[in-house]
Amino acid sequence: MADDEEDEGPAVELGEGEPVDGAPLARVSARLTWGLEKSEVARREGETTIRTPDGARELGSVLDEVDATYFSSRNDFETAVRGVIGTGAVPTAEE
Repeated sequence: MADDEEDEGPAVELGEGEPVDGAPLARVSARLTWGLEKSEVARREGETTIRTPDGARELGSVLDEVDATYFSSRNDFETAVRGVIGTGAVPTAEE
C-alpha cells in the first residue's frame, strides 16, 4: 500500500445495532488453553456471562449442567456447553 493512499475506513459499516448481553462462547474458549478439567474452567471463567439463545447466563451455572468433567479440546468444551444452552439467535439487551 502506498503512503499517499488515504484510509477509506471500514470495508463494512456496522451500524447502530442493539447491544447484546454477555460474551460470545468462542471468545471465552479462546482465552483458555486446552485440555482442562471442568472445575478449572469454572474457576477461571465461571463468573463470565455468556450469550445464549435464552439470554445471558453465567458460565458457571451452565457448567453445572454439563456432564463432562474434562475437556480435551476447545471443540469438546464448546460442544458440551452448546448442548446445554442450545443454538440459535441471541436476543438483544434490554435497555
